[in-house]
Amino acid sequence: MTRKAGSAAFFDLDRTLIPLASGPTISKALRQVGVLPERSIPGEGLAFGFFNVFGETLPSIFLTRQGARAAKGWPAEAVRQAGHDLAEELMAQVELFALATLAEHRDAGRKIVLATTTPYDVIKPTADLLEFDDVLATRYRIGPDGTYDGTIDGEFVWSLGKARSVQAWARANVVDLSESYAYSDSIFDVPMLSKVGYPVAVNPDPRLFAFAVARGWPRVWFNAPEGVPKPLGVELQDVINTVAQPQLWPWLRIELNGIDNIPADGACIVTPNHRSYLDPALVAHAIGRRGRPARFLSKKEVTDAPLVGSLVKALGAIRVDRGSGSDEPMMQATRALAAGELIAVFPQGTIPRGPAFFEPTLKGRYGAVRLARDTGAPIVPMGLWGTEKAWPRSSRVPYVMNLADPPTISVTVGEPYQVPTDLSDDDLDAATADLMARIVELLPAEARECREPTEAELALTHPGGNIPEAG
Repeated sequence: MTRKAGSAAFFDLDRTLIPLASGPTISKALRQVGVLPERSIPGEGLAFGFFNVFGETLPSIFLTRQGARAAKGWPAEAVRQAGHDLAEELMAQVELFALATLAEHRDAGRKIVLATTTPYDVIKPTADLLEFDDVLATRYRIGPDGTYDGTIDGEFVWSLGKARSVQAWARANVVDLSESYAYSDSIFDVPMLSKVGYPVAVNPDPRLFAFAVARGWPRVWFNAPEGVPKPLGVELQDVINTVAQPQLWPWLRIELNGIDNIPADGACIVTPNHRSYLDPALVAHAIGRRGRPARFLSKKEVTDAPLVGSLVKALGAIRVDRGSGSDEPMMQATRALAAGELIAVFPQGTIPRGPAFFEPTLKGRYGAVRLARDTGAPIVPMGLWGTEKAWPRSSRVPYVMNLADPPTISVTVGEPYQVPTDLSDDDLDAATADLMARIVELLPAEARECREPTEAELALTHPGGNIPEAG
């Protein structure tokens, strides 16, 4: 009976699973076990720094290939000990989105395999900690006396050698490469990437980026959500946060209150109220002042719009199609929170229209509360006030020419709080009402007053200023 072929996912190490070169960590461990001299090799730091930015080069690979010769006479057991010593430190460098990707492949029943030029003896303990099923790495030949003899045993696991290793492993383990995945940052790994049905360019060097675009391969960065480009470690929100200073908003007076309540790092869910098309920009501005990017749950009408949709997706927006009933947005948000990201959710879902806009009691959907319950991430309530004076729903564009008397916009952040993880589904509505009450407490006193809006005020809450006829 023929055994059914399975599938696998092959991962490179440096600049893929981890953001930088593993070399400094490995060198430190080898010095501690006494096989490398205490003093670093001249130019070593410069070489690693160049690699971190630009990736592999032929000169750097030439030096890597000489590693076996340089290791001649080293006790293999000492190198294995160095591998055990550095494993936890190296594992801590693995990107959180990389860990999530490993888990997803494992849950899908695929074998996960580390494919790296790094010497086998030094990297195997790290691979074990990460629960890889196997390791394809360069092996140094060991002589009868237990020391390396200065040669390579088998393939030099790089470029074509890595591709051949992957093919040989797949044959031996009855794995169908056409149903398998491969992840790498380097143009030199195109031979391996081309062998699988699902190649992925991770943090690609410039040449691999261009190649991947031409071939239609996905480009991802494991230190950002899927769809967010981060070349050279910089994403679009980083740039926006740097340049979006108050001086660039002369048509607004922005008051930020309590932004220190936004955690400087780690998972959290920011929940603002919704009054204007301007709200996402103000929320992102406040969060950016804490040096963090915001991942918004956004309606499909926004993410699917021409030009604007591409922009918000590049900023990390998570598409929500409320009519589909799909759990995919919550799964993506959960994945982002597991990676320590900040998620921004408008609990109201949309800007209220008509009399509902003036209600002192805010009504919200339970998605944010459910997400907090299921992930354990704290909720950070946020109150927005006055944004509709700068861009009401009735207008297609903001009032950017209002320079003589700009409206005052307040953004007030409340203290984070935890939703009980044992909260039942039946209690989600009550917990959402509590969240909305916390947001109202952050608004000025006039927000809590009951009053009858004028017809002109009601018109501002409708697209085009057109109040629907009753009936």
